[in-house]
Amino acid sequence: MVQKQYHTELVNVQQKVLRLSKLANAAIKGSVKALQDHDVEQAEAVIKGDARINDLSAEIEVLCMHLPVLQQPVDQDLRMIEALIKVNLDIERISDLAVDIAKIVAANNDKEHVKPLIDIPLMAHITCEMLDDALCAFGELNSNLAYDIAKRDDEIDALFDQLRRVLLTFMVENPGKIENASHLTSVAQYLEQIGDHVGNICESVVYMVTGDRVKLN
Repeated sequence: MVQKQYHTELVNVQQKVLRLSKLANAAIKGSVKALQDHDVEQAEAVIKGDARINDLSAEIEVLCMHLPVLQQPVDQDLRMIEALIKVNLDIERISDLAVDIAKIVAANNDKEHVKPLIDIPLMAHITCEMLDDALCAFGELNSNLAYDIAKRDDEIDALFDQLRRVLLTFMVENPGKIENASHLTSVAQYLEQIGDHVGNICESVVYMVTGDRVKLN
């Protein structure tokens, strides 16, 4: 009976983590779309929606702490619980970074960007794909997939470095555009950090499945 209850609660927590990741993914997409469209209303919706994500993350944390009480967990169970806690924290931080992007949009209203937004939407697209795939690896207990996903962070890093150099040139050559170029640099940096958090999730998947603590970032 206790074992059945434990399994039911574990599945419940896993489903909530998957739901949390979908909300965070939507926050990334919403904040970057708001940036592209100069849509303050959309940005404010992302900011407001963070409360829901925080509440769900807090609920997941409490449930994770309760899981060991339901039975005497073996090593694999403990790894699963530890991974759930870490993945939950990384997703919550991803959401915070999406909100940081939305706050930049809200603060700058309809100011024109110093260059067409190409790299930033591409970075967002890759990070969202990585997050979706990382949670698939999590749900499927697929450590090989986790390794493959983490490698894509190199794409994010390369795009960030490229965009940072371009924006730095804009700031040097056009002092009047420093503010917007600086804001776009911050957005790109937030997306680069999101990629790092997805890498952390991949590390948690590997640990959960194999027991190996690896560094993939």
